[in-house]
Amino acid sequence: MDHRRKYPWSCLLAVVALLFVASFQPVFAQTAPSLGAASTFSVLGRTNVTCTAPGVITGDVGVYPGTFTNTTGCVIAGSIPPATNAAANLALTSFLNAYDALQLTPCTRTIFDAAFTGNVPALGPLPPGVYCFPAAVTFTNTTLTLDGSTNPNGIWIFKVGAALTGSGFQVVTINGANPCNVFWAIGGAVTLSTSTLPPVFEGNILAGAPVGGSVTITGGSVVGRVLANVAVTMTGTNIHGTCAVAAQTNGNCNANCNCKHHHNMDKDKDCDKNKNCDKDKDKDRDRDRDKNKDKDKDHKGHSH
Repeated sequence: MDHRRKYPWSCLLAVVALLFVASFQPVFAQTAPSLGAASTFSVLGRTNVTCTAPGVITGDVGVYPGTFTNTTGCVIAGSIPPATNAAANLALTSFLNAYDALQLTPCTRTIFDAAFTGNVPALGPLPPGVYCFPAAVTFTNTTLTLDGSTNPNGIWIFKVGAALTGSGFQVVTINGANPCNVFWAIGGAVTLSTSTLPPVFEGNILAGAPVGGSVTITGGSVVGRVLANVAVTMTGTNIHGTCAVAAQTNGNCNANCNCKHHHNMDKDKDCDKNKNCDKDKDKDRDRDRDKNKDKDKDHKGHSH
């Protein structure tokens, strides 16, 4: 077959390959929702946030306009109300914007089962994608594994139409998957408790429903954030807010700039901080340039 006959077949194969790749794009091309001002909170609520010992929260706790209750000695490694009130007020808006954006994300797989018990091969390991449960769902002694082997930087989004209930329910990441890239958008209340094991839940919980958008966790650990449109109640729970702490540390400054990031009151302050970072780096460059000039002068003087 000469090159003139090969050419149409080559084009046809290229088009088929392109369509094949495009058909899988929604699975691998998900983008994380922007949490904005809510990104630096490990726990955020509207009506109240309650922590009952033994519990540990790493990262900031915010609640607005409600109250934070910690009367039994939960360990909080971060800022708490009222110091975070103003930031929490802004964060709630950002959190709800992210929740609304997740609701508009098209599903790559819809799961109609309402209850899962024990090991469920059909639910894991799951690659990045958008997984939708149209109604309420319950997990009992179930481990859901999120596999980053196809894309360690991938995004996992779980949309639940109503309540999420888990007893001994674990969500774990493997092969480089990042818990900070896992988002659960829940259309009702979230209730997680221990059963045959103290579960580890990796990911960000966004309970954004205006009615019933509360989170109740008894025992176990959460690696991520707990954001609720109503209340958050934790009893003997460890919140590893590594995602929020990382967001707070990075802030809006360049990682090489030694700026301390606090909760931002508005975008103008963010811009000012970025400008200050740039100014500091410019000053360092100018200072280094002046030092080099002085060294050149000394060298020339000694050479004569």
